[in-house]
Amino acid sequence: MTIPYPSSQPLPAIGAVTPPSGGARPRLAFLGTGYLGATYAICFAELGYEVLGFDVDEAKIAKLAGGAVPFHEPGLDELLRRNLAAGRLRFTTSYKETADFADVHFICVGTPQRADGMGADLVYVEAAVTGLAQHLTRKALIVGKSTVPVGTAEWIEQLVGKHAPADLGVEVAWSPEFLQEGFAVEDVLRPNRIVIGVKTEWANAMLYAAHKGVFDLAATEDREVPLVVTDFATAELVKVAANAFLATKISFINAMAEVCEVAGGDVTQLARAIGYDPRIGNRFLQAGVGFGGGCLPKDIRAFQARAQELGAGEALRFLHEVDLINLRRRTRVLTLAAELLDRRSGPAGPDLSGTRIAVLGATFKPNSDDVRDAPSLAVAGLLAKAGADVRVYDPEGMENARIAQPDLTYEPSMADAVRGADLVCVLTEWADFRNADPNAIGELVAARRVIDGRNCLDASLWTHAGWEYRGMGRPERTIRH
Repeated sequence: MTIPYPSSQPLPAIGAVTPPSGGARPRLAFLGTGYLGATYAICFAELGYEVLGFDVDEAKIAKLAGGAVPFHEPGLDELLRRNLAAGRLRFTTSYKETADFADVHFICVGTPQRADGMGADLVYVEAAVTGLAQHLTRKALIVGKSTVPVGTAEWIEQLVGKHAPADLGVEVAWSPEFLQEGFAVEDVLRPNRIVIGVKTEWANAMLYAAHKGVFDLAATEDREVPLVVTDFATAELVKVAANAFLATKISFINAMAEVCEVAGGDVTQLARAIGYDPRIGNRFLQAGVGFGGGCLPKDIRAFQARAQELGAGEALRFLHEVDLINLRRRTRVLTLAAELLDRRSGPAGPDLSGTRIAVLGATFKPNSDDVRDAPSLAVAGLLAKAGADVRVYDPEGMENARIAQPDLTYEPSMADAVRGADLVCVLTEWADFRNADPNAIGELVAARRVIDGRNCLDASLWTHAGWEYRGMGRPERTIRH
């Protein structure tokens, strides 16, 4: 069922539950303090809960306990320091301390793609649940938040039954996360919906109590937060279904970009025109070098793998093509670079040796330092493999990029990256790049050639400044004199 909160309707059994620890509010633990767990832990402490963050990574825990967020997310550092000082937020590497502290334990560990296939690797989920369960001494609720294959919650129930004392009555629930990197603080404090999969009224009431701070904030701001109460399988499917839909929408407009490139159309105008249809909408219709990051690529592959295991593989065959379209957009930049630099492409691709190319952007999206499966960094690698001298700059992702692609050359500023370049590739739509002065940049480069891999530049502004411009899915005749 879907319930809008705040609601004028009475909520039977919800809110009347007493947490096993005996407090007025449940104590919360977040197991796994990567991007997901750390963000939730910090934001729920901001909502007034007593929160404990757990991780096996001692260096990460020490950094968080010292007031430093180990990744870039706007606004999170200040919230961390404020709630550490207030005493509402602590961090630990002890399973026992975590088990003794919390009433509700959120599992927020990573679920990477398996090394031997497309499915999700649940080794970290298993380690977190078993490590916690064997230290529990009272009733508790273990809530999955990581993105997992459908059926994982039932499996976790079995793990809990095996490792936790049976007389405690430990229960399991599921509540998927919907964080957008760069907007995660708002997504936790002011979510557009909360989904919970539960089997009992007690679990339902505990999860409502664990989210009451979210609903109270919404009430003070005269907002509603829809709450969807459902079964385990549906709750697990919501996140992967949403990611599959978004990935499909992005690949759809990139497929249209491929058609525009051969037909002479302009995908930006096409997207604007179809986006006015309220049934379609304009979000996620920005053609470019495709999607990346730690979620969409691995999640759609894991979704396909799990559907195949369940005998429903045919239903998700289209996601294979979604993935292929996405990857093709990366090689399209290589083709455009060869055209602009007047280099022929042979059977092994173009030879770009002797050219210098500036790549602006290393993260998969702006306002993040996440370079996981970043199209920008993948394209930089392709250009370097083709023989180009590639110089990379990103406002926040340099440290992570150096780890992911150590053989590339990284520059400390945009000016340093473009200086002497025969070609500039804008591959992440940071505001610094969108708002860059094409005349000033033009004074630094060896030749005024630019590939707008995100269609984020003002094409007329750059062409009027003497740049040879190429966008993604945009014909030359609409952007050149």
